[in-house]
Amino acid sequence: MTRPAFQVALAEDLARAFAEERVEYLFLGKGGAILLGYPGTTQDVDVFARRTMENGQRIVVALRKLGFEVEEKLAREIIEGRDFVQIKNGPFDVDIVFAPDGIASFDAAKARSIVNGIFPVANLRDIIASKKASGRTKDMNELPLLESFREEYEKLHAPPLRSAVEIVADRSRGK
Repeated sequence: MTRPAFQVALAEDLARAFAEERVEYLFLGKGGAILLGYPGTTQDVDVFARRTMENGQRIVVALRKLGFEVEEKLAREIIEGRDFVQIKNGPFDVDIVFAPDGIASFDAAKARSIVNGIFPVANLRDIIASKKASGRTKDMNELPLLESFREEYEKLHAPPLRSAVEIVADRSRGK
């Protein structure tokens, strides 16, 4: 049976379900880049989730609400935060990643993340770092396109310039 390809509507469903259950996560991978405007396709949704038992339990509840068949073994893998959990028994394919290659920690990635509407997305630099670190041929082939997209995205979404006074004031406040 052919699985549906990634569509923004599927990401919306997942984002809403995760928001309802207060799941801490970021969209990652090519799907994350697509949510930022990258002109590509993918077969699954990659999610970088905070590794805590409570967050894992919330993920299981959200997935079940979406119609995923989360049997006990799979639920345990999610709740215990197994590094990589691939789920293909629901309305679409989703990979839950608790330890993505090339990204040091969830907190660091979250601090650099981008919120695009209802989508918390890993920074493009983290998405690229993860693909580089994976070493997979398909990821290596995609890197030049992702790098070009990142350059254009950063030009269009550059933070506003700040004065020296603002920078010094932020530093004195510990920001």
